[in-house]
Amino acid sequence: MFRGHHYRNLDDRSRLMIPPDFRRIIYAYDKEGKVVLSNLDGCVVGYPLKEWEEIEKSFYKVLNIFNATLRDFHRFFISRAVEVSLDKQGRILIPPHLKSYASLKKEVVLAGVGKRFEIWDKERYEERFRKLGENLDAIGEELLRQGIELKL
Repeated sequence: MFRGHHYRNLDDRSRLMIPPDFRRIIYAYDKEGKVVLSNLDGCVVGYPLKEWEEIEKSFYKVLNIFNATLRDFHRFFISRAVEVSLDKQGRILIPPHLKSYASLKKEVVLAGVGKRFEIWDKERYEERFRKLGENLDAIGEELLRQGIELKL
Protein backbone atom coordinates (compact mmCIF):
# COMPACT_ATOMS: atom_id res chain seq x y z
CA MET A 1 0.00 0.00 0.00
CA PHE A 2 1.18 3.49 -0.82
CA ARG A 3 1.31 5.82 2.19
CA GLY A 4 2.94 9.04 3.22
CA HIS A 5 3.94 11.92 1.01
CA HIS A 6 7.12 13.10 -0.68
CA TYR A 7 8.14 16.46 -2.11
CA ARG A 8 9.82 16.23 -5.50
CA ASN A 9 10.71 18.33 -8.54
CA LEU A 10 9.83 17.59 -12.14
CA ASP A 11 12.88 17.81 -14.36
CA ASP A 12 12.97 19.81 -17.59
CA ARG A 13 11.63 16.83 -19.54
CA SER A 14 8.66 16.28 -17.17
CA ARG A 15 10.22 13.24 -15.54
CA LEU A 16 9.52 12.55 -11.90
CA MET A 17 11.74 10.57 -9.52
CA ILE A 18 9.59 8.06 -7.68
CA PRO A 19 10.59 7.59 -4.02
CA PRO A 20 12.26 4.25 -3.17
CA ASP A 21 9.39 3.07 -0.95
CA PHE A 22 6.89 3.66 -3.78
CA ARG A 23 9.24 1.96 -6.29
CA ARG A 24 9.37 -1.17 -4.14
CA ILE A 25 5.58 -1.38 -4.21
CA ILE A 26 5.43 -0.85 -7.98
CA TYR A 27 8.07 -3.54 -8.64
CA ALA A 28 6.27 -5.93 -6.27
CA TYR A 29 3.28 -5.71 -8.61
CA ASP A 30 5.22 -5.73 -11.86
CA LYS A 31 8.87 -6.71 -12.49
CA GLU A 32 9.05 -4.18 -15.35
CA GLY A 33 7.86 -1.30 -13.15
CA LYS A 34 4.74 -0.50 -15.18
CA VAL A 35 2.33 2.12 -13.88
CA VAL A 36 -0.84 3.59 -15.33
CA LEU A 37 -1.37 7.32 -14.90
CA SER A 38 -4.71 9.08 -15.26
CA ASN A 39 -6.50 12.19 -14.06
CA LEU A 40 -8.77 12.62 -11.04
CA ASP A 41 -9.56 15.37 -8.52
CA GLY A 42 -7.19 17.87 -10.13
CA CYS A 43 -4.15 15.63 -9.79
CA VAL A 44 -2.45 12.78 -11.63
CA VAL A 45 -3.21 9.37 -10.16
CA GLY A 46 -0.85 6.42 -10.53
CA TYR A 47 -1.72 2.76 -10.21
CA PRO A 48 0.44 -0.34 -10.55
CA LEU A 49 -0.60 -1.96 -13.85
CA LYS A 50 -2.34 -4.91 -12.17
CA GLU A 51 -4.44 -2.60 -9.98
CA TRP A 52 -5.39 -0.55 -13.04
CA GLU A 53 -6.51 -3.67 -14.90
CA GLU A 54 -8.84 -4.48 -11.99
CA ILE A 55 -10.31 -0.97 -12.18
CA GLU A 56 -10.98 -1.37 -15.91
CA LYS A 57 -12.66 -4.73 -15.32
CA SER A 58 -14.82 -3.30 -12.55
CA PHE A 59 -16.23 -0.65 -14.88
CA TYR A 60 -17.58 -3.31 -17.19
CA LYS A 61 -19.17 -5.23 -14.35
CA VAL A 62 -21.27 -2.29 -13.18
CA LEU A 63 -21.31 0.38 -15.90
CA ASN A 64 -24.82 1.24 -17.07
CA ILE A 65 -24.32 2.42 -20.66
CA PHE A 66 -27.63 4.27 -20.49
CA ASN A 67 -26.37 6.58 -17.72
CA ALA A 68 -24.68 9.53 -19.43
CA THR A 69 -22.92 10.70 -16.27
CA LEU A 70 -21.26 7.32 -15.76
CA ARG A 71 -20.31 7.11 -19.44
CA ASP A 72 -18.73 10.56 -19.20
CA PHE A 73 -16.74 9.64 -16.11
CA HIS A 74 -15.61 6.36 -17.70
CA ARG A 75 -14.52 8.28 -20.79
CA PHE A 76 -12.75 10.95 -18.69
CA PHE A 77 -10.89 8.46 -16.50
CA ILE A 78 -10.03 5.64 -18.91
CA SER A 79 -9.41 7.47 -22.18
CA ARG A 80 -6.79 9.78 -20.68
CA ALA A 81 -4.90 6.93 -19.02
CA VAL A 82 -1.32 6.26 -20.09
CA GLU A 83 0.91 3.30 -19.30
CA VAL A 84 4.44 4.31 -18.31
CA SER A 85 7.42 2.41 -16.92
CA LEU A 86 10.00 3.34 -14.36
CA ASP A 87 13.32 4.04 -16.06
CA LYS A 88 16.68 2.83 -14.69
CA GLN A 89 16.89 5.90 -12.43
CA GLY A 90 13.40 5.28 -10.97
CA ARG A 91 11.68 8.06 -12.90
CA ILE A 92 8.41 8.21 -14.79
CA LEU A 93 7.49 10.58 -17.59
CA ILE A 94 4.39 12.70 -17.00
CA PRO A 95 2.61 13.14 -20.36
CA PRO A 96 1.74 16.73 -21.38
CA HIS A 97 -2.06 16.24 -21.17
CA LEU A 98 -1.83 15.01 -17.57
CA LYS A 99 0.71 17.64 -16.59
CA SER A 100 -1.63 20.30 -17.95
CA TYR A 101 -4.74 18.80 -16.31
CA ALA A 102 -3.08 18.78 -12.87
CA SER A 103 -1.39 22.18 -13.42
CA LEU A 104 1.93 20.57 -12.49
CA LYS A 105 4.80 22.98 -12.32
CA LYS A 106 8.27 22.18 -11.05
CA GLU A 107 7.47 21.42 -7.39
CA VAL A 108 5.12 18.48 -6.84
CA VAL A 109 3.94 16.25 -4.02
CA LEU A 110 3.57 12.49 -4.32
CA ALA A 111 0.91 11.31 -1.89
CA GLY A 112 0.39 7.63 -1.09
CA VAL A 113 -3.31 6.82 -0.96
CA GLY A 114 -3.60 3.06 -0.45
CA LYS A 115 -3.65 1.22 -3.78
CA ARG A 116 -2.67 4.34 -5.71
CA PHE A 117 -0.46 7.37 -5.44
CA GLU A 118 -1.30 10.91 -6.44
CA ILE A 119 0.90 13.58 -8.01
CA TRP A 120 -0.11 17.09 -7.03
CA ASP A 121 1.17 20.53 -7.84
CA LYS A 122 2.71 21.57 -4.50
CA GLU A 123 0.68 24.79 -4.15
CA ARG A 124 -2.59 23.04 -5.08
CA TYR A 125 -1.87 20.21 -2.61
CA GLU A 126 -1.15 22.58 0.26
CA GLU A 127 -4.26 24.67 -0.48
CA ARG A 128 -6.43 21.56 -0.63
CA PHE A 129 -5.18 20.45 2.77
CA ARG A 130 -5.59 23.90 4.26
CA LYS A 131 -9.27 23.80 3.27
CA LEU A 132 -9.59 20.25 4.53
CA GLY A 133 -8.32 21.33 7.94
CA GLU A 134 -11.11 23.90 8.14
CA ASN A 135 -13.75 21.17 7.68
CA LEU A 136 -12.52 18.36 9.90
CA ASP A 137 -15.65 18.29 12.07
CA ALA A 138 -17.95 17.92 9.06
CA ILE A 139 -15.66 15.27 7.59
CA GLY A 140 -15.69 13.34 10.87
CA GLU A 141 -19.48 13.39 10.89
CA GLU A 142 -19.60 12.12 7.29
CA LEU A 143 -17.18 9.32 8.12
CA LEU A 144 -19.46 8.23 10.97
CA ARG A 145 -22.49 8.31 8.63
CA GLN A 146 -20.55 6.02 6.30
CA GLY A 147 -19.83 3.63 9.18
CA ILE A 148 -16.17 4.58 9.55
CA GLU A 149 -15.13 5.31 13.11
CA LEU A 150 -11.54 6.38 13.61
CA LYS A 151 -10.28 5.61 17.07
CA LEU A 152 -7.14 7.56 17.75
